[in-house]
Amino acid sequence: MDKETYADAAVVKLLNDKFICVRVDQDARPDLSSKYEDYGWPATIVFNCDGGEIVKRSGCINPARMARLLVAIVKDPSAEEAAKADNVAIAAETSVNSETSVNSDTSQNAETKPALSAALRAELLSKFTSGYDPKYGGWGTYQKFLDFDTAEYALSQSSDGDQEAAKMARGALDGELNLLDPQFGGVYQYSTDGDWVHPHFEKIMQTQAENMRIFSLGYRIFKDQRYLAAAQSIAQYLNDYLTSPDGGFYTSQDADLRAGEHSGEYFSLNKAERLKLGIPTIDKHVYARENGWAINGLCELYAACADPIYLARAMLAADFMLANRTLPNGGFKHGVTDNAGPYLGDTLAMGRAFLSLYRVTGERKWLSRAELAANFIAAHFKSGQEGGFASAAIGQRRVAVPEPLLDENLVLARFANLLFHYTGDKKYMAMADRAMTYLSQPAVARKRKVFVGGVLLADKELHAVPAHLTVVGAKSNADAAVLFRSAIALPRTYARVEWWDSKEGPLPNTEVELPHLAKPAAFFCSAGRCSAPAYDPQALSRLVSEQH
Repeated sequence: MDKETYADAAVVKLLNDKFICVRVDQDARPDLSSKYEDYGWPATIVFNCDGGEIVKRSGCINPARMARLLVAIVKDPSAEEAAKADNVAIAAETSVNSETSVNSDTSQNAETKPALSAALRAELLSKFTSGYDPKYGGWGTYQKFLDFDTAEYALSQSSDGDQEAAKMARGALDGELNLLDPQFGGVYQYSTDGDWVHPHFEKIMQTQAENMRIFSLGYRIFKDQRYLAAAQSIAQYLNDYLTSPDGGFYTSQDADLRAGEHSGEYFSLNKAERLKLGIPTIDKHVYARENGWAINGLCELYAACADPIYLARAMLAADFMLANRTLPNGGFKHGVTDNAGPYLGDTLAMGRAFLSLYRVTGERKWLSRAELAANFIAAHFKSGQEGGFASAAIGQRRVAVPEPLLDENLVLARFANLLFHYTGDKKYMAMADRAMTYLSQPAVARKRKVFVGGVLLADKELHAVPAHLTVVGAKSNADAAVLFRSAIALPRTYARVEWWDSKEGPLPNTEVELPHLAKPAAFFCSAGRCSAPAYDPQALSRLVSEQH
């Protein structure tokens, strides 16, 4: 579009005479990136003077088509009828389904938590199953990639003994292995042509971090060394190519060695041959959101294999964010400057990262940081709509007004719910419920077509108590450390793991009083009761298996 459309004299004249033009870097503006992600990149959005959307277009627009579009908008600047019809249909569908859910046993009232209606849950479960590709593995058809939430839902079901879900999870992970870069490490963005062997070579941080996390979870459940090796390969790529000198993580690496030139031949070369030619451009912005994703992935990898290098790397990035991206009262700015922020995604990703650090270390400073992040979210991002949290603080903005987004509210519901279980503070459960109220709206829950695992996972976790494992013993005791590392490595995707050293005082959420024993021990607790103590990793594994 730069070379053709925006260089065309007729288009330039129309734009200069009749429009105000703004170009947005989607990495720098996560609120707009998420709001318009369904339109792909490039996306073209035209607003009226009041900030209302007139036209939304996906992909490249050639000069002749763009000129016709601009002339039509000048002639009639009202919103497109198709968009209006879509909005009316969605509103009507939401109204009908909301009315239905009020009469069901899952309606929201003083005694009942927000949840998917029974009919909607059944519909999503059907899509989860039917959307799976039995030939190539994974969900979806033309573009093949690992949908993180749906894969994690399959892993969660696998850990509960669902053999069919286990087959789907393994099929998705096995397919994704084809997108690993065998030379530089890391994982490519997706594959075209309906299979896993036509990769698009871009490497963005969310794909790296979430693949690292999901492969680590897959290793914990299936004990397949290929999955651990994949996660470690991604971690090595981050270390070699996406790490700043200060300890933060960069944003992405381009797909092409030279802009606009397909690099299939380049990526077929070995590492030495590639390096002779150079490497694709790296976006060296250091954003809080991307670093939160990376920290979370590294924590899962550390939980899977206990290699301290991954924990050290996660804590280095966390310390860098705390020193360079913090806002007052627990929030985070996106980058060095944050003129249109703050954005929900940054504080949410960092809050989730802090909770992961607490889960794998037992160090309470990380739990305190997670609480501060959650408190900042509650104070700044509550949506004016029914339920949910908006992508950015609304303030006085009229153009592209922030609104609740599916992906962010999925993460927030699960983060706030787990934070409630760790702290016992009901305000975090209220946050989770608010996000679930948004997610359980039919029009929202159906938005991702076959990629419905995230909504199912949030609904499942908010209506269950996580497996609760507590290691009792001094943090200076080597046997206690071994037990704790064993506890975080157990094959449970939804768990609350804590390390109680009596010198630190009671745990934040003390449900039962645990005994002081002569040597370190681990307990499995549920419904106010705890198991007999386990004194070694083998006994702990048996204990969790029996309780499961």
